[in-house]
Amino acid sequence: MIKKFNMVCLYDYLFSFTLLIFLSPLLLLIYVIILLDIGSPLFIQKRVGKNKKIFNLFKFRTLKIGTPSIASHKINPRYVSNTGKILRKLKLDELPQLINVLKGEMSLVGPRPNLPIQIELIRERDKYNLYRFKPGITGLSQINKIDMSNPELLAESDNKMMISINQIAYLKYLFRTVIGKGNGDAMIYK
Repeated sequence: MIKKFNMVCLYDYLFSFTLLIFLSPLLLLIYVIILLDIGSPLFIQKRVGKNKKIFNLFKFRTLKIGTPSIASHKINPRYVSNTGKILRKLKLDELPQLINVLKGEMSLVGPRPNLPIQIELIRERDKYNLYRFKPGITGLSQINKIDMSNPELLAESDNKMMISINQIAYLKYLFRTVIGKGNGDAMIYK
């Protein structure tokens, strides 16, 4: 088990470092576009990480400034900026989380980190002891279009993924995310 997770950690660091270097022109372009559209390109939000340690999650801002800090599936779609709709559909808003992966706060694959105020989801994840793992940018729930609006189903899906994670599954989840499986938060498509 330890060897399996050491390999995943190595993949996390190698892939995130390589992607940050390779995608730096795109990251800069997105930063400038958001700066011109809504004025504040980066969004930093408190999330629950491994062992329930709170950390700052980095994302490109897709919601207008002044949007309430609640789960995305509960936000009125009118708060989503024009640029934000495109970024979320293409999942480009998640790219700054590669920094969280390099810092060791996240993995590329794992349960999506929730907000500290999502008590029902925390309770459901506690049933499976899912906070023993690093949260991830993508995973089984994301490629199967399961978002945080159904905490019980999300926790079950996250548990299914984490008890069977291996190098092949890890790479499969990454590949399926890159080719466009999943739609991100349901609220964008209302």
